[in-house]
Amino acid sequence: MIDDDPAVRELMQRALSKEGFRVETSANGPTGLELARQCKPAVITLDVMMPGMDGWAVLTALKADKELADIPVVMMTIVDDKNMGFALGATEYFTKPIDWSRLTAVIKKYRKEPAPGTVLVVEDDPTMQEMLQRNLQKQGWQVRLARNGRVALSQLSEQVPALILLDLMMPEMDGFEFMVELRRRAECKQVPVIVITAKELTAEDRLRLNGQVARIIQKSTMSLDQLVAEVKELLDATTEATPA
Repeated sequence: MIDDDPAVRELMQRALSKEGFRVETSANGPTGLELARQCKPAVITLDVMMPGMDGWAVLTALKADKELADIPVVMMTIVDDKNMGFALGATEYFTKPIDWSRLTAVIKKYRKEPAPGTVLVVEDDPTMQEMLQRNLQKQGWQVRLARNGRVALSQLSEQVPALILLDLMMPEMDGFEFMVELRRRAECKQVPVIVITAKELTAEDRLRLNGQVARIIQKSTMSLDQLVAEVKELLDATTEATPA
């Protein structure tokens, strides 16, 4: 929470703490930005009218920071300028005096639920790794990365993931070899695997993967947005199928 009014900070902290939230507060923009970088909150509430660095400047800085840009921001201010807030990337906008029950309900929407599990991304392309990791984490998944099949197998000895995203064409140990070793492990036989590959699969390739993977996604036939949407759909289905 970033607000220069100590009374508002105290009221917010008391109200949200009762709802089970852990609340961190800051009286100005610069310290608020630093606090956000340290604790990566589920949501940020932000006043507009503050001395020095005002809320518009803070919001602009938040949305320009790669690590903070996706955090929902709820604006709270006496200034009724919703268009400015939404244009700069605010998620919600409240004018003071604050309707506390409505504000609490809005913030509850952004409470992070327990992560559905761990996804192991086996991919040698750093760009694809980063894109998948960012989008999976947005959905609440914990993400582990492996640059090839051999590294992935060593990670399986430490933790069995809920799901594996697998590229086929990798150095040292490719996706086909990895699948053979994966299914030899009793504890990994039921782990769903989604293959994401640029390789044009032959009939022989598909035969080798038959019955071993949940879905094959061709990188070359999809834009990044389509690829992310497809992965999200599969992840949602996997989450629903996973026993509570």
